[in-house]
Amino acid sequence: MRPRFLLPAIALFALAAPAATPAQPAKAGAQKDWSHNVVATTEGGFRMGNPDAPVKLIEYGSLTCPHCAHFAKDGVPPLVANHVKSGKVSFEFRNLVLNGIDGIAALLSRCAGPTGYFRVTEGLYATQAEWVGKIGAISEAEKKRISALPQADQFLAVANASGILALAGRSGVTRQKARQCFADKDKQNRLSEMARAAGAMGITGTPAFLINGEKVVAHEWAELEPLIRQAGD
Repeated sequence: MRPRFLLPAIALFALAAPAATPAQPAKAGAQKDWSHNVVATTEGGFRMGNPDAPVKLIEYGSLTCPHCAHFAKDGVPPLVANHVKSGKVSFEFRNLVLNGIDGIAALLSRCAGPTGYFRVTEGLYATQAEWVGKIGAISEAEKKRISALPQADQFLAVANASGILALAGRSGVTRQKARQCFADKDKQNRLSEMARAAGAMGITGTPAFLINGEKVVAHEWAELEPLIRQAGD
């Protein structure tokens, strides 16, 4: 099945409606801050934290999902500060693309690589209403012009018009690098593979969470944190 985010650009407009930094040597006697340890996983996500943490949290999220943006604002900061930094919990984010605009944003965030991925994702969630709104405000004439471009240039034009290209640029994603990522079929296929994997687990909405490989019923931090603490007992 053709990935939904690879539709012609005109279909993208139907929606219109700090991450880790390189670790520094720990001072003698200081506890290691595991939030600086970020890697790409074989399953397609990006994981922050101790790879041997006793509690492994995975979030499937959409960058255009308001509920995911709410969790990014209210849940991720205490998750990192109180659980990930100590090494007790690792946090992996896997993109679950739900629409064309989401696909563009996901490709752009992943283009930042492990050193910038969480920073770009955080920025996208913090400004979600703004950049989605800018896409909705694109004129019909501009939509038509964008739709006539090659696919990678379509994605680049939408990213530029929405402001997310500039946002990613602050984490080292240049215009040229972004276009290369948008043209990379393997990167697009990886997003599709993650969506299929999520579907196989019965995940159809976002945000969705797994703790130590088991899907849990929680959508808010107040619901999720007790489950994390229970898994660590």
